[in-house]
Amino acid sequence: MAKPDIHPEWYPEAKVYCNGQVVLTVGSTKPELHVDVWSGNHPFYTGTQKIIDTEGRVDRFLRKYGMKKDQSAGEGKKK
Repeated sequence: MAKPDIHPEWYPEAKVYCNGQVVLTVGSTKPELHVDVWSGNHPFYTGTQKIIDTEGRVDRFLRKYGMKKDQSAGEGKKK
């Protein structure tokens, strides 16, 4: 079992606050926890996450290093 006088005090009903409101109750070594982000307001969990379109960057990289032919340059040339 746990040795006496070496462990921090355990708070089984510690409250988690976000923007001044109680959002969760968890077990902790502190009676109150103040957080900026939690699963209820994080963009990943709420579905408001912005997806960054990197396709243009990849195409530009491939054209820059000659791994992909530039289609617009090939269309302008005729024999």
